[in-house]
Amino acid sequence: MIGWLTALLAGMVTGILSGFGVGGGTLLLVYLTAFAGVPQNQAQGINLLYFLPAAAMALPAHYKNGYIHRPTVGPAAAAGLAAAAVAAWIATAMDVQLLHRCFGGFLLIIGMRELFQKEEGQTPEEKTSEEGRR
Repeated sequence: MIGWLTALLAGMVTGILSGFGVGGGTLLLVYLTAFAGVPQNQAQGINLLYFLPAAAMALPAHYKNGYIHRPTVGPAAAAGLAAAAVAAWIATAMDVQLLHRCFGGFLLIIGMRELFQKEEGQTPEEKTSEEGRR
């Protein structure tokens, strides 16, 4: 009984983060691999299915509030689709342990960057406000 409640809670928390655009899917992968015991390659498949409805629910609010930079959407989506297709093909051919280590390294790099990178000039609030006006 506790297993499905934990999964429900993890889905809710990562859904909230996805709504904020913060990368809830990354945290879902961490939950699935580190706590639920799901192999990395299966967790990535679950994450892809999870992402579609989460993004569909969050997108209207971000669009309505002007948080979509329209000139970037087309090129970014096209490049993202092509890269996702290639990366999915590579990931399905990789050893699960290597995939797990690559993902862990990615999380470490991003975490270190978030902890130690200093923003020059604008405060985060000013930057967000300016991006929303575009």
